[in-house]
Amino acid sequence: MVCEFEMKDGLMRVNCANCVFGSSIEDFDVCFGRTIDKIIQVGRVDRIILSGNREYEYDEKQTKMLVEIAKLLDKLRKEDILSEDRLGNQECKKCFPRRLSELKFLLELIRRDPIGAYVQVKRMIIHQEVKARKESSICKKCRKYYVEQTLLPIKSELEKTSLIKLVKDKLKRYKLGDRSLYRDIFHPLMRPKFMLTRYSFLPPEDARPIEEYSIGDIRVGIFKAPGSARYHYHVLAPEFMLSDEEYSILEEAHKALLEKRPSEREMVQPERVRETFMGMGLTVIESIARKRGMHFSEKKLRELANILARYTAGFGILEILLADEKVQDIYINSPIGLLPIYITHDDFEECETNLIPTREDAESWATRFRMLSGRPLDEANPVLDTSLAVPGGRARVCAITRTLSPEGIGYAFRRHRQRPWTYPLFLRVKYFDPLFAGLMSFFVDGARTLLISGGRSSGKTSLLIATLLEIMKKFRVVTVEDTLEIPVNQLRNLGYNIERLKSRSVITRVETELPAEEALRTAIRLGDACLIVGEVRSSEALALYEAMRIGALSNVVAGTIHGESPYGVFDRVVNDLKVPATSFKATDIIVICGRLRTADGLHTFRRVLSLTEVLKHWKEDPLEEGGFVTLMNYSAKEDKLKPTQTLLNGESYIINEIAKRVREWHGDWDAVWDNILLRGRIKQAMVDFATKLNRKEILEADWTSKSNEMFHLISDEVRREVGALDSKEIYERWVEWFKKELREK
Repeated sequence: MVCEFEMKDGLMRVNCANCVFGSSIEDFDVCFGRTIDKIIQVGRVDRIILSGNREYEYDEKQTKMLVEIAKLLDKLRKEDILSEDRLGNQECKKCFPRRLSELKFLLELIRRDPIGAYVQVKRMIIHQEVKARKESSICKKCRKYYVEQTLLPIKSELEKTSLIKLVKDKLKRYKLGDRSLYRDIFHPLMRPKFMLTRYSFLPPEDARPIEEYSIGDIRVGIFKAPGSARYHYHVLAPEFMLSDEEYSILEEAHKALLEKRPSEREMVQPERVRETFMGMGLTVIESIARKRGMHFSEKKLRELANILARYTAGFGILEILLADEKVQDIYINSPIGLLPIYITHDDFEECETNLIPTREDAESWATRFRMLSGRPLDEANPVLDTSLAVPGGRARVCAITRTLSPEGIGYAFRRHRQRPWTYPLFLRVKYFDPLFAGLMSFFVDGARTLLISGGRSSGKTSLLIATLLEIMKKFRVVTVEDTLEIPVNQLRNLGYNIERLKSRSVITRVETELPAEEALRTAIRLGDACLIVGEVRSSEALALYEAMRIGALSNVVAGTIHGESPYGVFDRVVNDLKVPATSFKATDIIVICGRLRTADGLHTFRRVLSLTEVLKHWKEDPLEEGGFVTLMNYSAKEDKLKPTQTLLNGESYIINEIAKRVREWHGDWDAVWDNILLRGRIKQAMVDFATKLNRKEILEADWTSKSNEMFHLISDEVRREVGALDSKEIYERWVEWFKKELREK
């Protein structure tokens, strides 16, 4: 029933459905007044939700302002402000009826429009003072009594409230009944009833806009509030900006679709379920609209159906955040429902968003993640590691709950780029330079073992995926991961021959999944293939190094591992993962990635910090015995990777080992060096073309993989014709091919 309410843990939820006076206190004075009545009735209120087609939630700060007004009104009523002894001297009562009427009006204003009441009481005081100057001493004394005993105390009490303090200096042009000041002060969190997540429609007060961009039909604004080091990420999705009629239709359609909710078995095929719900949504929405005498265009129908699918078969607000390629991480901290979602942004780093998920959100996502991953999340298993793929984005998911998190469920999402990272893309953002790209390409073709290391969020996995693209498509690839992060489907679509294996997580330890070491041994038994290990972190390291030492893997082997230096990698592999020290010699190349900070501590950026080869002569400690040789090192002063003299002088052990096995390069360092430079030059040329032509798409995986393939084909062609790998000729033919591709596409 309209205006009925319920209280729970300090939250007042008011039913405003079908109310002719609306459902927001800032817009409607009747709604404001009725809310004040309810606060007086129940006493303590911490938050208020007014629920119509949309829910408007007023947080503790805003509710406190309303509570102050309610307490003031209640106090004035209890003090019997309308009694005769508050209206003036008892000697003369001729003005009492008028004053009684004025005070009744003033009390009603305090209830519905306290700002208007403050303006009105000031006017009443001035009016009484002006009148007093022109009247007899009896009337003057009466008016003075009325002002001092009644009007000034009311004015003083109003000035003590937070609401009046905020607007006291903004009343010059105020007109009675104007609600604009209320709209400046009250910014409720909103959500359509079919959504669980709440959102703020307006950016923070006094925040200045920094940047604005769009992702399809989603608008993103970046704001900076005074005195805050953190930026505000303000997202406006289509579902935030519909009409009340459209919200009403979606709410009805949402209820209809929930009755046809798929079973748990069907939910493990999210793409298929979403497609089904999209089709059903189109039909249901069109049917409801027709019954109401409305007609939607095909575009609007699809927009509404997509919104509906997002909040039935999809993951709701997570999909909106994951659609933004600039979002790197998403953090949803416990206790959920009180705190906003935080993100890490490519350009603005850690940001607070205008989105606040609810506990219902958190529990719904947890249920879905359990179903999709087949892994538990409960008191006995308080951590769940899995992955999430939605339209527009992929992410690694870590969920925690009691008993690990005493305040309940919390989430961390590491967003993966929808399309794989590539070496040209990394060159564009200065993650490394062309020489590094050329060397890594050379090592991949030379079937070396590569460990990509660094701290969290340093770009290890992204670099591993980009390195995978350097493998020629003629080779089979086997990947082993405990949480699926490598974009295998996208790589298959590019023509790669990939077999994916999923191993048991070392955190969740699901007994039905194969342990990592057994998964790795299985990968080796699957036949000749390049091996990509998502992360070396447990007992599988023994199996990996055993295979590398006995030569079971004749192609490139690459993986990521945590470590801040080559010796840190050695220490982790040998001392933490219990691989014999001499087995570590099977490692050929160690790449260290890092996340660096600016001097002010406010900004971070990612760079490859070093490229190190592992020699084979040492016995116990590669650091003390000269087993680590740095080929490239990061210069903070120049913000670039610089080659060492070892590399420039042609003294690299690994490069020369590769060269020994190639007839055209054996004993010819200049030819080897030219080939390495050529590989980097081609990748830099792609960046230059992309910049010059403003065609960023040519840096993506499809162009990069095709370019890598053509590099090898052209190299073979030139070798056959010229008898050598003539770098100049190869480059010119590649440029000619690339320009032709650009013209045709």
